[in-house]
Amino acid sequence: MRHVTGRARRAGVALTAVLTWAGLLAGAAGCSGDGRSGLDGLLGRPPASEDTIRVTPRDGTREVRPGQALRVRVPDGRLESVRVVASQDAQEREVPGRISADGRSWRPADDRLALAARYTVDAVAVDGGGHRSARHTTFTTHVPEERFVGYVTPEDRSTVGTGMIVSLEFSREIENRAAVERAVRVSAEPAVEVRPHWFGTSRLDFRPEHYWKPGTRVTVSLRLRDVEGAPGVYGLQHRTFSFSVGRHQVSLVDAADHTMQVRREGELLATVPITAGAPRTTTYNGKMVVTEMLELTRMNGATVGFKKKNGKGEYDIPDVPHAMRLTESGTFLHGNYWAAPESFGRVNLSHGCVGLRDVKGGGADTPAGWFFDRSLVGDVVEVVRSKDRTVAPDNGLGGWNMNWRRWSAGSAVN
Repeated sequence: MRHVTGRARRAGVALTAVLTWAGLLAGAAGCSGDGRSGLDGLLGRPPASEDTIRVTPRDGTREVRPGQALRVRVPDGRLESVRVVASQDAQEREVPGRISADGRSWRPADDRLALAARYTVDAVAVDGGGHRSARHTTFTTHVPEERFVGYVTPEDRSTVGTGMIVSLEFSREIENRAAVERAVRVSAEPAVEVRPHWFGTSRLDFRPEHYWKPGTRVTVSLRLRDVEGAPGVYGLQHRTFSFSVGRHQVSLVDAADHTMQVRREGELLATVPITAGAPRTTTYNGKMVVTEMLELTRMNGATVGFKKKNGKGEYDIPDVPHAMRLTESGTFLHGNYWAAPESFGRVNLSHGCVGLRDVKGGGADTPAGWFFDRSLVGDVVEVVRSKDRTVAPDNGLGGWNMNWRRWSAGSAVN
């Protein structure tokens, strides 16, 4: 009986020890509020890195939306360093940001997350116990199904006349015009105030109060990438380009007198005989800007509404020489070889264009050839004394027909 009793006593002691350790571990686990295991706490092990350094969005998250904020923080201790890299379009860039004064959080300089990008976060922190921890996380952002771009006039690195207006035509209608407008910057050297004006929901133009000064360099910065122009529709471009302003030339077309005075830097170069729009098809009055120059082009009346009863154009000329576009609706200043030479300077007989005497194929020594060789995209042609209305400001680059107050009122940011 003694032998049996001794064995039972030893077994009881061992069982009591096991139960005591189990209870301690269970109690430690039950009281842990930070995700650490009770054993880790008892043994003095440092907390897991995800508890020491907390990153939002969470590691491995996909399709993060633009409105979600990127943050790195520590519940205690301080952040020692944070490095965030965004990979987009096979290019990497470091995301600038700053650690707060108390060392407890980091945030980017720009809260907007790039779309269709992969973010990598590497952070190092020191907790209250002096333990250093490091954390590496990644997440990817939303890939939008719909994008928009802006088609810009004039071309990059071009030299233009002093009447050039910077014009953006967007591929989609813009609902959030203020956000898009803020993402476009037009600056000049020497400096001059440049203001925007919206025409409808898909066109944004920029100009100064008066014509550009010759020699001005204009820079256009598009920061449209990931800007939400309409619900679910985001910009695609991140681009900067520039153009230079050449000499100052303005030509005054007097439709009643059938002449065009060409002035450069205020000095009269020549007075050229012209023919303007006939009484039934008059030429617009107002200031128009040359937006396109073509050595030779086809003009078909059917494309601009001048049709015969059979649907064909009232005219179809396959080789119009020295053609310079003035409006989107089809007004050109061009060479004319089919009218009688004595018509120029005497009678208006066109379908709304301004015609200068020329020869078939275009001649360099004709009035049309002479003017074409001395013109630039961006030059201004102003028509007066025509029995027609003033050209609409959005018909071509007709914005110079608006006063500065009305032009400035067209901003979405005002």
